[in-house]
Amino acid sequence: MLPYYSEHCRPGVGIFMNREVVVTLELGEKCGVCGIYGHPEAANLTYLGLHALQHRGQESSGIVSSDRRDLFSHRAMGLVADIFDRDVLRKLPGDHAIGHNRYSTAGSSEIKNAQPFVVETGFGSIAVAHNGNLVNAVDIRQDLEHEGAIFQSTMDTEVIVHLMARSEHRDLAGRLVEALHRVKGSYSLLILSDDQLLAVRDPNGFRPLVLGRLGETVVIASETCALDLIGAKFEREVEPGELIVVNREGMRSYRPFTAMAHAHCVFELIYFSRPDSIVFGRTVHDVRKRLGRRLAEETAVLADVVVPVPDSGVPAALGFAEAAGIPFDFGLIRNHYVGRTFIEPRQSIRHFGVKLKLNPVRSVVEGKRVVVVDDSIVRGTTSRKIVKMLRDAGAREVHMRVSSPPTTHPCYYGIDTPTRQELVAATHSLEQTRTYITADSLDYLSLEGLRSVVHPGPETFCYACFSGCYPVSFPYEEITQLRLFDGKVASRVFSIT
Repeated sequence: MLPYYSEHCRPGVGIFMNREVVVTLELGEKCGVCGIYGHPEAANLTYLGLHALQHRGQESSGIVSSDRRDLFSHRAMGLVADIFDRDVLRKLPGDHAIGHNRYSTAGSSEIKNAQPFVVETGFGSIAVAHNGNLVNAVDIRQDLEHEGAIFQSTMDTEVIVHLMARSEHRDLAGRLVEALHRVKGSYSLLILSDDQLLAVRDPNGFRPLVLGRLGETVVIASETCALDLIGAKFEREVEPGELIVVNREGMRSYRPFTAMAHAHCVFELIYFSRPDSIVFGRTVHDVRKRLGRRLAEETAVLADVVVPVPDSGVPAALGFAEAAGIPFDFGLIRNHYVGRTFIEPRQSIRHFGVKLKLNPVRSVVEGKRVVVVDDSIVRGTTSRKIVKMLRDAGAREVHMRVSSPPTTHPCYYGIDTPTRQELVAATHSLEQTRTYITADSLDYLSLEGLRSVVHPGPETFCYACFSGCYPVSFPYEEITQLRLFDGKVASRVFSIT
């Protein structure tokens, strides 16, 4: 597994292939957080917020509440609706609460890693909920363990807690800021103590975090869909590098970090966020429709019907159909009681899940030239099975169109993607991928097309999963052979600092 160099990367930004030392150390979380301050039914509202954010994590869920004296916690494996009932919520008293939905990489699906993470410290009890990933957590953890620290989980979130415990600041906010100055990567964090709620977003702004109000109640969540469900009014995003402190004195905002170039995760708009949310100042549904229109402009095809891969492919398919002048129809029906295959951590279930999840509508596709629009192709196994299902249902031709560029690099900033060797676009040419999924044709949206849709002005997005340009670098340096895409080999000293 070798680093990879490209002249197309910006100066000072590293590109590297997947390394085993990175992949095996819990580097693939994508989660949802929700916090409530100042409501007599804080736990109930947090539960509803987590329900709206279920798409952000389906392995475990937890809520911690505060009655201004003590913290009360309940965490379990599974879906929000299965974990929390009225009896459980009654045991979470108080008018402040934070909650967390978690998805993890394979091998770490354990209750000890469920969040919010609750610890007893010398400065009181605190609970932490984290969406994101710290790229230097392994190094910091090793240093702390050498100093005698004992870790209870494999979460990078626990690194932040240990750093806070070592701080000499008297107040919680000061301890948090000192800890975060040592970490690198992505984080949208909620921290609850007995009498205050803290929310902070990393200076690059990788993961979304929004602020809302329900009367006098402060609500902070990963997406606006959580605000909508509980009737809260969306006020604004928590800005990159902003720290919000909410307590009896009200809400205060601080900017304790050095300003950095924004690097919003573009995959939030393509796939991960709910289409009814406003993310990075954009309505996700509208962005996905525009991506579909641009895709149709770039990859025209003669066809009889446009069929989306539900649910995340629906807006792009609508835009594609409108721009291409081809009828749109639901030729694939999704079973909504089955989790999304992309975030299912076990490979054996992933393959079986496609059959459980989707079924073709024969009357829509039989005898027709079908354009299938999906938001992304990761391993290619799902696309291959979809093409086969459509052919078995009588489709005369199946043309695959993808409303994002080829996914060629793993994400290390908080969304789970496979190793680079598992990414079909990283190991196969376009024609090889088309052959593998058995489609009559295959085309992706260009990176230029994606950029023109999501942000035509100054760059504020991270496209690392498509370009390999990682905006936050990794602490590795070595002399390496570079195996280029055309098979040529070169030697280069490659350093990422």
